[in-house]
Amino acid sequence: MTGLRVGGLTPLTTIDYPGELAAVVFCQGCPWRCRYCHNAPLLGRPQGAPIPWEAVIKRLERRRGLLDAVVFSGGEPTAQAALGGAMAAARDLGFKIGLHTAGAYPRRLARLLPLVDWVGLDIKELPEAYPALTGVPGSGERAWEALALLLADGTPHEVRVTVHDALLPPSRLQVLLTRLSDQGVERVALQRCSDARPLDPGLGPSASQWPAGIHALAAAAGLRDPRLRPAAPEG
Repeated sequence: MTGLRVGGLTPLTTIDYPGELAAVVFCQGCPWRCRYCHNAPLLGRPQGAPIPWEAVIKRLERRRGLLDAVVFSGGEPTAQAALGGAMAAARDLGFKIGLHTAGAYPRRLARLLPLVDWVGLDIKELPEAYPALTGVPGSGERAWEALALLLADGTPHEVRVTVHDALLPPSRLQVLLTRLSDQGVERVALQRCSDARPLDPGLGPSASQWPAGIHALAAAAGLRDPRLRPAAPEG
């Protein structure tokens, strides 16, 4: 029995594991405080009673044959030691396992990859720019280390970049996309920043839904046909 702390559950999604019908388990807790985070209730201890993992697994049992996969999102799922056991339990029910992570704990990610069928890895910025966004020194180096090990491992994945033009203007976005292409990244999802209740209330909404010519930016960086995602769903 796992002690996974669950802050939310989406019973059906078509966008969080490309090509699969999935449920999303939102894991409680995150070591970073990204300025544009719209899901502050998942960052620390739950404000109310957490959803018992036993209730989640029972619901998943009833969804066998209707869903293809279970995605563990957050918060930051790899912050919890119980994540591996929860993944194994969901896998035993016949589900593919997806993971959304920002790469905060690359060594833990490496240990979890044998249980995972697909990873959505958030790369937020160039490594040196991370502390201004996350509030945590060294966070960029950890995220890019996670990217390197994911590329070396070969687990199917996509890199997700959240676009807010005040934090990542088109010129800097192209630099970031070029760096990702140079690292060997082939699949990128560009995610519109949610304007709903950002952690930093002074941030304000992004001036535009997408930078003009975003496909041209990606092509200039050597990336083909980036996936455009809506704002991240609430847990």
